[in-house]
Amino acid sequence: MQKHIVTLVFFLLSATLFSQASRDFQITLENPNNSMYVHLYYLQLDSYDPGRASEALYPEGDSTFLSRRAIKLKQILDGEGLFVHFNKIPTDPNWVDSLSDQMIYTPFPKEMPEIYLEKVNGKWYYSKETVANIPKLHKKVYPFGSDILLNFLPKEGQTKILGLALWQYFGLLLLIAIGLIIHIILSRLLNPVIRRLSRWRKGDNIIDANLVSSIARLVSVLIILRLIKVFLPALLLPVTASVFAIGVIKVITTILFVIIAFKVLDIFMAYTIKFTESTESKMDEQLVPIIKRSIQAVIIIGGIIQLLQILDVNVTALIAGLSIGGLALALAAQDTVKNLIGSAMIFVDRPFQIGDFIEYSGMSGTVLEVGFRSTKMQKPDSSIISVPNGSIANASINNMGVRIFRLFNISIGVTYDTPLPLMKTFIEGLRKIVELHPDAKEESSYVHLNSLGDSSINILFRVPLYVPDYGSELRVKEELYFSIIELAERLGVRFAFPSTTLYMEEFPGSGSTAPTYETDNDKLKKRFDAFIEDTKTRL
Repeated sequence: MQKHIVTLVFFLLSATLFSQASRDFQITLENPNNSMYVHLYYLQLDSYDPGRASEALYPEGDSTFLSRRAIKLKQILDGEGLFVHFNKIPTDPNWVDSLSDQMIYTPFPKEMPEIYLEKVNGKWYYSKETVANIPKLHKKVYPFGSDILLNFLPKEGQTKILGLALWQYFGLLLLIAIGLIIHIILSRLLNPVIRRLSRWRKGDNIIDANLVSSIARLVSVLIILRLIKVFLPALLLPVTASVFAIGVIKVITTILFVIIAFKVLDIFMAYTIKFTESTESKMDEQLVPIIKRSIQAVIIIGGIIQLLQILDVNVTALIAGLSIGGLALALAAQDTVKNLIGSAMIFVDRPFQIGDFIEYSGMSGTVLEVGFRSTKMQKPDSSIISVPNGSIANASINNMGVRIFRLFNISIGVTYDTPLPLMKTFIEGLRKIVELHPDAKEESSYVHLNSLGDSSINILFRVPLYVPDYGSELRVKEELYFSIIELAERLGVRFAFPSTTLYMEEFPGSGSTAPTYETDNDKLKKRFDAFIEDTKTRL
């Protein structure tokens, strides 16, 4: 991949392009347009005259001094790829800068604000400050002694092929060869460094070696492109070629940054997944892919904005237009926006997690997935329902998946004609059932005579069940119901139900039809003890 990128840069640099300035004119210096044209025109190969080009510079110093400064100024513009569009340069002799309200003109306010022209004694010159800053700017454009190549490479034989001189082709080949050698060495040196940096702590080895090697190669190419950009001005390419080459390098650099950011994100996500697997909550495992997609979207948007700026697209105006369109879209898709906000609220408040059984607005089910728009639940009949997150965020949710215990809460009604000793023995037996059952907690249970109903004496039977799932809950409840029914049968206790009893006056000599109960305490105790022994054996 890296070789293809370098080859692409090479052919883009060698494209046939035209230099700045070539027209007939008179030297008047009456406006910024004429002054800049004088400077550039007399530094072209066909009209090379540094002395006349220096007339556009502030007249302070001898002609040799100004000529050298004029040459270096053009080298600065060419090296930075600052192409002069003369149709955009003002021709008004009395041009006034709107920001400073002075007669100055800055051709490249963003890229090179240090270079500007000003009107002095009726003529426009490159300002005194600009002329004084030329050596410093030249060193900035040609750092690390790269300007030595300006004199080292031969200028003889200006025969051009596809718009470039032979010595310029030689310089390009030299840069590419040096870049390839440095890339081979640098990628191997960066590999252990990046591997070490990718480890959270000593001993971690969860990152794929291919991922580390890929990042090392990409970072190496990034450094090579930066070096090419530093030494490229020394080749004195035509300004249009230089503009194009620097633009291509910036585009490729931006793409590499995006790719590297994606791969670094993979490393971060690998450790995040490892951390979420060690936690009890399952919601964070669902949150990881959503976070990853969100960060990837931010990286892509940032890369696109950077590319648009490189291509001189008015990003501010574009964003303003998108904002207006986005407002209209948001108004037309309020429910979608509501669901997105609801999704964020679910992840922030965490009312439930994956695998919890919840009840919500008459629906119930196990949470399977929480997405950007909706939450998927599996109902008890195994069907799957998708509920908009906006509705869930504003509803009351009964999360049954976070219960410490499951409550067995019933009211046991016995008939009013149950004798008091039998009633007490029955309640004691109910408490003994709770005590003997391994999945019931006696300390938090309540078994008491609770109320006198219309047709029954009611006993509260509230017992917490420590079971892991719904199936176990049903099993334990069944065991408790059987124990209660068996206890009632052993003791002769009758369960009451809603009914109406009609009492009639007995005629003399008629027998009573009322049920008989065991009231002998010894017999009751024997029956009770027998039930307890059977219950111990069963549970």
